[in-house]
Amino acid sequence: MTLNALTIAEARDRLRARDISAAELADACLTAVEGAGALNAFVHQTPDIARAQAAAADTRLAAGDAPAMCGIPVGIKDLFCTRGVPSQAASWILQGFLPEYESTVTQNLFDAGAVMLGKLNMDEFAMGSSNETSAYGDAVNPWKVDDRQLTPGGSSGGSAAAVAGDLCLAATGTDTGGSIRQPAAFTGIVGLKPTYGRVSRWGTIAFASSLDQAGPMTRTVRDAAIMLGAMASVDPRDSTSADRPVPDYESALTGDIRGKRIGIPREYRMDGMPAEIDALWQHGADMLRDAGAEIVDISLPHTKYALPAYYVIAPAEASSNLARYDGVRYGHRASLSAGDGITELYEKTRAEGFGPEVQRRVMIGTYVLSAGFYDAYYNRARKVRALIKRDFDRAFADGIDTILTPATPSAAFALGSMDAADPVEMYLNDVFTVTVNLAGLPGLSVPVGLDAQGLPLGLQLIGRPWDEGDLLNHGLVLEKAAGFVAKPARWW
Repeated sequence: MTLNALTIAEARDRLRARDISAAELADACLTAVEGAGALNAFVHQTPDIARAQAAAADTRLAAGDAPAMCGIPVGIKDLFCTRGVPSQAASWILQGFLPEYESTVTQNLFDAGAVMLGKLNMDEFAMGSSNETSAYGDAVNPWKVDDRQLTPGGSSGGSAAAVAGDLCLAATGTDTGGSIRQPAAFTGIVGLKPTYGRVSRWGTIAFASSLDQAGPMTRTVRDAAIMLGAMASVDPRDSTSADRPVPDYESALTGDIRGKRIGIPREYRMDGMPAEIDALWQHGADMLRDAGAEIVDISLPHTKYALPAYYVIAPAEASSNLARYDGVRYGHRASLSAGDGITELYEKTRAEGFGPEVQRRVMIGTYVLSAGFYDAYYNRARKVRALIKRDFDRAFADGIDTILTPATPSAAFALGSMDAADPVEMYLNDVFTVTVNLAGLPGLSVPVGLDAQGLPLGLQLIGRPWDEGDLLNHGLVLEKAAGFVAKPARWW
């Protein structure tokens, strides 16, 4: 096995045993990144930073000061601000933006000894489900069918492609409506969206502030547990950061779920669901039952309202958050004609800097927040959100430990195959994931099989708030039972 194909746990153990060095590991990944331009996963490479951080990690390892992420090469989604490194949210409106500060997530990872290889592609401002809205062009899935290039999912498409393609051992992602879990399922990796407030949002470029949450994208459940432990922290700079201790998530991976109750929500059996997705879901339930869990049919009655509520709330918050991009203080500024004033500066800058999908969502958000429509749309969506959260609260209060659902309604689809004139077709990719964000719960995508074309499929586990350890343990059991070891055939 090449060094860049190691898991975090494997690399950690070999680094601590001094079997390999952090410098060797970083060089192996940098070489892999350099040779994977066809995936368009990395949009800014930082080899000098990586080598300096690897040298520092080797010094710590030699001194016996080696946190779990020490020397581990990672990719950072372009949504995280990184000091002195372009951080553009894959948007032209932030062209040339070099932050003078470090996001809390990246600072936590660097404090734990992680090595940054560069910044990763994504949908512009995290608005998309296929990585086709990026200013840098499409990220491409390492998995392929015939000669068709497939989406790696979105918005964390570059993160998913980089981990699945063995360019880095792990990557950061963000999840507003499924943007960690859907690309993880499309590329055959593990993606964890933590409880809202578990990971600081400070220094992460905002899309929808009440929904955004950062999390790890890794090759295994154990790796997700290790990386979440390094990413999570209480942060006084983020008012939504929870003042809760960060557990040792890896120690929670006992592999024992005997007596646990797994909920199967009947509302997720939707009309038109592909037979292979339904069969995979049933197989997942059977695997958990065989491990000693009790499978229980449950009802989450307001599920059918989740997608429309999400696509009111998220654009509304986006329209407020993106109002700060005006061409005055940083980023792109449009050229003005004689007689143009501040209004023309705003209009031209935003027209040139924001892509069509971002413009669409900002306009929707502004509309639902406007006088005369606020109560009809935004307030009603907030009430639906409360009902969705109540559905989950009742299920957990009735003794359900974890909920099992599909992660996506299909395997990865071809780039360019969605009808650009019908954005709702793309939005439907989030049908199984948005409820988790609306309720602020932790969700985990685990690869469990291949479809008829040989493409990966994942299942989603939804956990109790703040109980990522138990969620990950259920994920470990599912991962071991599924025995998913398939890798994409190298073509890039």
